Amino acid sequence: MKIYKNPSRDSWKQLLKRPAIEYANLEEKINPILREVQKNGDKALRKFTAEFDKADIEKLEVSEQEKYFALNQMDTKVFDAIKLAAENITAFHKKQLQVIEKIETMPGIICWRKSVGIEKVGLYIPGGTAPLFSTVLMLTIPAVIAGCKEIIICTPPSAEGKIHPAILVAAGYIGINKIYKIGGVQAIAAMTFGTETIPKVNKIFGPGNQYVTAAKQLVQKYGMTIDMPAGPSEVAVFADKTANPSFVAADLLSQAEHGSDSQVVLVTDHEPVIALVEKEIERQLPQLPRKDLAVLALENSKAFLVNSRKEAMDLLNEYAPEHLILCCDDPAELAEQVINAGSVFLGHYSPESVGDYASGTNHTLPTGGYAKTYSGVSVDSFVKKITFQYLSEEGLNNIAPAVEAMAEAEGLRAHAEAVRVRSKK
Repeated sequence: MKIYKNPSRDSWKQLLKRPAIEYANLEEKINPILREVQKNGDKALRKFTAEFDKADIEKLEVSEQEKYFALNQMDTKVFDAIKLAAENITAFHKKQLQVIEKIETMPGIICWRKSVGIEKVGLYIPGGTAPLFSTVLMLTIPAVIAGCKEIIICTPPSAEGKIHPAILVAAGYIGINKIYKIGGVQAIAAMTFGTETIPKVNKIFGPGNQYVTAAKQLVQKYGMTIDMPAGPSEVAVFADKTANPSFVAADLLSQAEHGSDSQVVLVTDHEPVIALVEKEIERQLPQLPRKDLAVLALENSKAFLVNSRKEAMDLLNEYAPEHLILCCDDPAELAEQVINAGSVFLGHYSPESVGDYASGTNHTLPTGGYAKTYSGVSVDSFVKKITFQYLSEEGLNNIAPAVEAMAEAEGLRAHAEAVRVRSKK
């Protein structure tokens, strides 16, 4: 990790830059794939799956037999964990449903808003270096709660043409039946344009590597809607003198092991913390099966010593991390100062990994600084909100003078007449 001691505020923006992704170069590789899938459908999907995933896929949709086999080979402990996580995620997200409230803005005029589930949604589930079956729960549960009528999953196969059993079991537990063995850019293209096998959707959700992230952004040019630009995972930790260095090191490594393009940031107002955490990282790192990826991520990572807690929070808000952990003695007080973050974890016993899996909050979050303008996935992500209004004759007469005056002032006579013709009646 690179260490910066009391850097000036003028330098923060430069120092907090994420690892650079050359999207221009990515577009050159992605656009031909999008166009070929649009033109040749399933044939193109099989071609790119053979090329990128080294898998020869005849039937793109996962069969009932494959789902049954996955359930039979599922480890009981993992299955019980999936059920527990599903219960907590469901409990948290159900509370996000809003009761319709009708408001009488003035006598005879009633307005209300109703949430309606997006009809067709496509969920991308990464399956490369780590099969993220937890993401299945994070995306399918709010989609079901929102009332989406058609929910499909695309996820990359292994070289043997198989999907990780836990992904199939998690989807089946929630009741999602349409699962396709397609990953990468070709999956995003398939859900955007539709093919002979895979239906076109109205909105695409899910994290992925830099190619998937770039593809999601590019397909917006074709009228597709996406959840957010969700790229490489990241975490920032504020640790004061009360922090346990082994806890902090474990939190940093839990994100570093996601991949070489991930980034972790440590911020402290107590200088000895940095050395103690680095020592713990060196102790814990060799024990990790994915240590090689973690080492590469740590090369992109940084530690900051600042003068005060206020300065620490200012720095963290500038960074706008996907995950923010407050390892300090007064996390609730500091939490009030958080302006930009995807999800926040308070105190010494709130590791980010709990939010990744089973506490109930959603782990599909904005990365790359997008937490300044985007929220994480929720039930709201899967609905559109439609407003309604009803006017009685009395209500129209009450508001007619104001509407007529405003329409005439804007030079929109027909707008005024639409009210006037009713008032005369």
